[in-house]
Order: sequence, then C-alpha cells, then structure tokens
Amino acid sequence: MKALYTATTTVHGGREGSIESSDGVLKHNLSMPKELGGPGGSGTNPEQLFSAGYGACYESALANIARKEGVKLHDVEVTCNVSIGKDDSDGGFRLAVRMDVKLPGIEHDKAEELAKKAHEFCPYSKATRGNIEVELKIVD
Repeated sequence: MKALYTATTTVHGGREGSIESSDGVLKHNLSMPKELGGPGGSGTNPEQLFSAGYGACYESALANIARKEGVKLHDVEVTCNVSIGKDDSDGGFRLAVRMDVKLPGIEHDKAEELAKKAHEFCPYSKATRGNIEVELKIVD
C-alpha cells in the first residue's frame, strides 16, 4: 500500500500513562477504567480512542457511499460503542463494536443498505474484519 498519510503517536506508561501525536495536536493522559480494575480518573483510554477513530472513519465512509448513490443525508449521527471483555480462547481480552447509526429521513431498509455498504468501505472496518464482532444498528 502506498501511504497517503501516516499518523504517529507515542505512548508512555501504557494504560496509566500518556499519549502524544507527533504534531502535538493530540496530547492526553490515560486512565484505566474502574471496570477494568483501574482507579478511573480524568484520562482517556484505548477503547475511547478506538471508538472515536472508528466512529469518525465509519461516518465518513457512510457519507461517501450515500454521495455515490445520490442519497442526501442530513443530521447523521453515528455512536460507536467499543466494549472490551475476556477472550476465552487465550485468557486475554477482546473487543466488540456496535455502531448505532441514525439517518433521519432515510427509509429503514435503505438505511440498513447504506450502513452495510459503509461497513464494507470503511478502512477501520476493513482492518477489523474477521477479528472482532461488529454490529450495525439503525436507530431512530
């Protein structure tokens, strides 16, 4: 693959550390959620960062597919839910994703069709395909 853009982020201290992008735009402390045995805190975590990236990428793919099909979208909302849980196969952890897709004014069947096509097109979806469960849910 010929790279068009490369994002670079440096991490120090893992889930209780900090992250910073090479351009300085992204700079956050990390905190392990209480649900995972951490203290919680004001920092973000890998699941939130993945959720934000995947959700933004997926919504862009959705807009691209709709544009190609001549469908006008208004007030689109994508809520990307990233869950982490135990992986019984190796004793580690796994991720699962549920995309709640809100397409006001679009008939339900058409919304499902667009959502599925966007899932085929989205780079994050391509990267995770066959590795994690991703559920697409059309919401009102």
